[in-house]
Amino acid sequence: MFNKILIANRGEIACRIIRTAKKMGIATVAVYSSADARALHVREADESVHVGGNASADSYLRIDRILQAIADTGAEAVHPGYGFLSENAEFAKALDKAGVTFIGPGIKAITSMGDKIASKRLADKAGVPTIPGYTDVIANPDQAVEIANDIGYPVMLKASAGGGGKGMRIVWNDDECREGFESTRAEAQASFGDDRIFAEKAIEEPRHIEIQVLADKYGHTIYLGERECSIQRRHQKVIEEAPSPFLDASTRAAMGEQAVALAQAVDYASAGTVEFIVDASHNFYFLEMNTRLQVEHPVTEMITGEDLVEHMIRIAAGEKLSIQQKDVKLQGWALEARVYAEDPFRNFLPSIGRLVHYQPPEENDHVRVDSGFEEGSEISMYYDPMIAKLITYGENREQAIERMGDALDAYYIRGVNHNISFLNALIAHPRFKEGRLTTNFIAEEYPDGFQPSHVPQDDPILPVAIAAVVHRIRLARDEQISGQTRRFEPMQRDDWVVIANRVHYPVKVVAVAHGFEVHHEDSIYRITTDWKMGNAIVEAEVNNVPVALQLDRANAGYRLYHRGTQIDVMILSPHAASLTTHMIEREPPDLSKVLLSPMPGLLVRLSVAPGDEVKAGEELAAVEAMKMENSLRASDNLVIAKILVAEGDSLDVDQPIMEFA
Repeated sequence: MFNKILIANRGEIACRIIRTAKKMGIATVAVYSSADARALHVREADESVHVGGNASADSYLRIDRILQAIADTGAEAVHPGYGFLSENAEFAKALDKAGVTFIGPGIKAITSMGDKIASKRLADKAGVPTIPGYTDVIANPDQAVEIANDIGYPVMLKASAGGGGKGMRIVWNDDECREGFESTRAEAQASFGDDRIFAEKAIEEPRHIEIQVLADKYGHTIYLGERECSIQRRHQKVIEEAPSPFLDASTRAAMGEQAVALAQAVDYASAGTVEFIVDASHNFYFLEMNTRLQVEHPVTEMITGEDLVEHMIRIAAGEKLSIQQKDVKLQGWALEARVYAEDPFRNFLPSIGRLVHYQPPEENDHVRVDSGFEEGSEISMYYDPMIAKLITYGENREQAIERMGDALDAYYIRGVNHNISFLNALIAHPRFKEGRLTTNFIAEEYPDGFQPSHVPQDDPILPVAIAAVVHRIRLARDEQISGQTRRFEPMQRDDWVVIANRVHYPVKVVAVAHGFEVHHEDSIYRITTDWKMGNAIVEAEVNNVPVALQLDRANAGYRLYHRGTQIDVMILSPHAASLTTHMIEREPPDLSKVLLSPMPGLLVRLSVAPGDEVKAGEELAAVEAMKMENSLRASDNLVIAKILVAEGDSLDVDQPIMEFA
C-alpha cells in the first residue's frame, strides 16, 4: 500500500479523498493555486505545495508543476479527483514515465473513452447500443446543418473532448444549428483546448441514468447499481439519486452487464461510470464513459456501503477487488443535491465573494455534507461555483426526499447567493416526488426561469407561528436584561399581528408547560424549542413534527427561510398593525437603453458594432464566467449606439457593456 499520495485537485473532492486516505493511514499532499492558498483542502492535507496562479491553466492544469510537487514531496501515487487532469492521458503517461502510480484506469481506457467520437465507435463494436448520429468531426456550420438535416431535428451538438455539461447544445432548426455550432466549438476550445464537434440525435423524453463500475487489474469487473441524474440545468447535473425510480430489475441488469462489457473491452481497472440515455420505453443508449470518480458517487456509497475512493486506491496499489457481483446489495435510497454559489432568481448567475456565515447541517447516518469550504472561505470566479454536495439517505425514496428538505432548511449560507431555494422547490415538486423525470424537467417546469412563486409552502402559517414564538422569547430576554421582567406564567396570552410578506396574520401566543401554543383562526400550533438568541437556525417541534428554519434579524423585523421560501416578517401589536400602510414597490431601473453584464466574468465576444440594427433574440455579446459561456441577447429590436468595453475585458456584475439608441 502507498505511504503518501498527492491529490491533483481542489475543493470538496480533495477534502473527500483526504478523508479516506486518513482512514487508510496514508499521508496526503495537497496542491493549490494562489487563489486557494487558505483553502480547506490545503489545511486538511499533511503537506501542501503551491503550483501557480489563480487560473486553472496556470496551476491545476500544469502537468510540469504537479510533477515537480510529486518529486519534492516523495508522493508515490496521484489521485486526480474529477475534472482538471483526471481524464488527461498525457498526465497519466507523464506519471508512468516518472514511476508514479495514477489512481485511475490505464492509458488505453482514458484515451479510448475520453474521446466521445472514438468511444462511441468502440461501444458500437462491443455491441452496446448507441444513439444515431455522425461520429466524424464536423468541419464548419454548413456541414453541421447538412448533418443535422440528415439525422433529423432535434440534434445535440457535442464537444468530442467534453464533459461536465460543457460544450453541448440542442438545436431545433438550421439557424440554431449554425449559431450553436460556433458557440459549442468556442466553449469546447475554452474548456478543453479541443474544438472538435460531432452530432447525434437528441432523444425526446430522455432520462440520464448511469452505471457505476469497479474493475481490478486481474480481469474482475462488477457494477454497483445505477444513479438517476436526469435533473439537469444546461446539461449540468443538479439532483442525483440512487437507485433510479424508473428502472426495473431486468433493465438494471441489462444496463449493468453492458457497462461491464464496455469496461472490459478497454481493459478498465478502477472506478468508472458508463452513462446511458434511457427513453420512455426503457430502451437505453450509450452516452459516454467517465474514466474517473463521479461528482455524484456518494449516493452509490450510501446505498451499497462501499467506499469508492478506497477501492480506487487499493486497485491502483495492485490489490484484487474485495467484493464480487453477488455481494452488491442495494439498500435504501439516497439523494444528492449540488449546492451552488449562484442566484436562481436571476437566471442562475454565478455569485462570488466571501462566505460571511457558513453552517452546513449536522452530519449523521442519514445526512452527509461533502464541502471544500468553511466560514470565511472565498468563492472565486476562477473555478466551478459548487459550494458543496448535500447527500441524504432514507429507507425509501419518500424518506430520503423529506430528509433532504430538512437538511436544506438547516443549511445556513450568507455572503453569496445560493441555489437552496431552487433545490427545495425541485424536491417538493409533485412531478419529482412521483419520479416522472427527464433531462428536460427544469426547462419544462420553469420555462420562463425560476421565480419566488415557484417555491412551495405546504403550510404558510407554520413559519408565521414559529416567528411569533421567537419574538416572544426575544422580548422576554430583552425585558430581563432591561430589568423590566414580567412573569410568563402558563396560559398567559399575547396578541400579535404577524405581517409576513405584507400579509397580516393575527395570532395569540400562549405560554404552556414545555413550550407555547400559537392560535391562528381555528388552528393551534403547539411549539417546543430550545432556540437561544443569536442562533441562526431555529429547531423546533411543531405539533410533534421536527421543523428547522433559518432566521436573520432584518431592521425591526425578521427574515425567515423555510423550504426555500424567504419570508420577511414584522410582528406588531394589533393597534400598531392597524396603522401600517401599504408599502410602495420601488420601480425597477430602466434598462431599455443599456446592456449590463449580468455577472462578473470575461467578455469573450462582441457580436455587434455601433450603428448596427439588431432584432430581438440576436446575440449582442458573450460573457464567460466560471468556465461557462453566456450569450447576451437583445430583448427587443434596437440600434447599437455605443460600445463601452472591449473583447477580453474583465467585467463586474452590472457593468455597462453597450448603449442603445
